[in-house]
Amino acid sequence: MSDTLLSVRGLKTQFGTRAGVIRAVDGVTFDVHRGRTLCIVGESGSGKSITARSILQIVGRPGKVVEGQMILSRPDKSAVDLAQLDPRSKQIRRIRGRDIAMIFQEPMESLSPVHTIGAQLVEKIRLHHPVTRKEAEDRAVAALDRVRIPGPRDRLGAYPFELSGGMRQRVMIAMALACRPQLLIADEPTTALDVSTQANILDLIRELQDETGMAVMFITHDLGVVAEIAHDVAVMYLGQVVERGTVDDIFYDPQHPYTQALLGSIPRLGARREDGKRLRAVHGMVPHPLARPGGCPFHTRCDEAVPGLCDVQAPRITDFSATHGAACHLRDPAMADLPRRKEATR
Repeated sequence: MSDTLLSVRGLKTQFGTRAGVIRAVDGVTFDVHRGRTLCIVGESGSGKSITARSILQIVGRPGKVVEGQMILSRPDKSAVDLAQLDPRSKQIRRIRGRDIAMIFQEPMESLSPVHTIGAQLVEKIRLHHPVTRKEAEDRAVAALDRVRIPGPRDRLGAYPFELSGGMRQRVMIAMALACRPQLLIADEPTTALDVSTQANILDLIRELQDETGMAVMFITHDLGVVAEIAHDVAVMYLGQVVERGTVDDIFYDPQHPYTQALLGSIPRLGARREDGKRLRAVHGMVPHPLARPGGCPFHTRCDEAVPGLCDVQAPRITDFSATHGAACHLRDPAMADLPRRKEATR
């Protein structure tokens, strides 16, 4: 296993509103290893993007990291707890973009529409490195060339609206990688792109990871993408990690009912209706954050839920191996004698 670059333990991010406190991230724990890709998966509303934003301390008001640790190992062998840094401090600003870079889902929301691509790239490079404008421009051209943008020097004078969606996403990747970060966080960067462009972007991220040895934290709801690029997987539901493991653990030996339901809803190539196997839908919807169910957060949608237990007591993480664990009462050896619903299916 690669060395741990980022260790997240018990992370909690909350939003205080007039209607109550929204626990967007509720005790998340996972590790990101050097040279490996961690995919965080789950339905919309699971807390994936807020987890990523919490790492960089860019959660919008009234959100705030209220508990937990985010230990980042620095190149000089030192370590810093990102959770203890002020979101407006110079310390976290030095880390953003240089040590940890992020690609957002929609480039047009991240790129300034009134500044050229070159101006934005040069500004970022000079912010983190003591170089001249000419040296920064050369680095910007090299970054655009690395992500295979044709005529990279000419593109420095282009505005974001002059580029296609795929090209803008490549510019975002170039900006993210311009300072050679240790960790790249990609928040559903291919969702709005066509299939061929999506494949090109995924191949590009994988190639750049092989070149630089950076770690990648990839947020997605597309399990097809997970199967293609992931080394490790964390499955999130309602602000919690309900299962984590290697990509083989998750796809070939899923333990949590939510993970099993997600995998059961994937169409299989070559499957026919006459085979008698229908796609399994995940019943219901993710609960409203202000109406979180007690006990296990998934029990309201789970076919295996045990009344009087799953709706009352929150499950602990059960480890099946050094890499694989899930938070489910029915997978806990201490609960082996529990009766199960007759309609339960695995």
